[in-house]
Amino acid sequence: MEIPPNKSGPSLAALHRGISALATDVIAVQEIDFNLPRSGEVNQVAEVANAMGATDWVFAPSIVGTPGEKWRKLNDSDPKLIHNKSSEVLAGSYGIGIASKIKVVKWHRLELGNSPIGMPLVVPTESETSSKPKIRAIYIHDEPRLAIAATLENGFTVFNTHLSFVPGVNFAQLKKLKKWALEIGEETNTKVILMGDLNLPKNLPVALSKWSSLVTQNTYPSWGAKVQFDYILSDQLRSDEYEISPFSHTGMSDHLPIGIDLLIS
Repeated sequence: MEIPPNKSGPSLAALHRGISALATDVIAVQEIDFNLPRSGEVNQVAEVANAMGATDWVFAPSIVGTPGEKWRKLNDSDPKLIHNKSSEVLAGSYGIGIASKIKVVKWHRLELGNSPIGMPLVVPTESETSSKPKIRAIYIHDEPRLAIAATLENGFTVFNTHLSFVPGVNFAQLKKLKKWALEIGEETNTKVILMGDLNLPKNLPVALSKWSSLVTQNTYPSWGAKVQFDYILSDQLRSDEYEISPFSHTGMSDHLPIGIDLLIS
């Protein structure tokens, strides 16, 4: 799920309502802010954790600053993971996160790089006269991409990512991520589940990764979904080991949420 910025006070209440309505034990979020002025200088993933009653959470910055405005890449002194037990100080940042009600044994991070070129993208903007966002095309530079993972005490490791929107680059990133996920799974003796916005439509992640898509559902845009960018992938779960969660539009993202209920411990 992607959490959009919003300067207005009620957005935090809407975030809590939307997350609570999902009633999930583990959530992966993308496009999330950490102490940025545009979103009220709050730690959004910590707010997600509070809303769902999660004890463990992590925020992984991809950049320091605000995307589309002023930002920089992380340097060696910047913490790469901020979680509920960390004491590092991090300036306002943007990235991805995971929150979990299941105890996290270990956090992981993988750098995936970025495309040297950007692309013109069609993006939604707020409309003053309609609840439906306006659509406009703007040129966007690709920010650094990454993946994170949480090894849980229940025998699973869940991965979260937001891949590049540049064709070819996102495929290479997915290939690298799949290899890393398998290595982490073997190292921790856990089953792996990969979640996130892969920026690959038409079930391409399945064709390119040879993993199964556990949910097949158009997710973007949320007000009239025409394409699936968001996936839950695994090559280790049988169809009788999970059910698709009946999530609905939360009203707080331009992507629809997807999820599964595990039927095994």
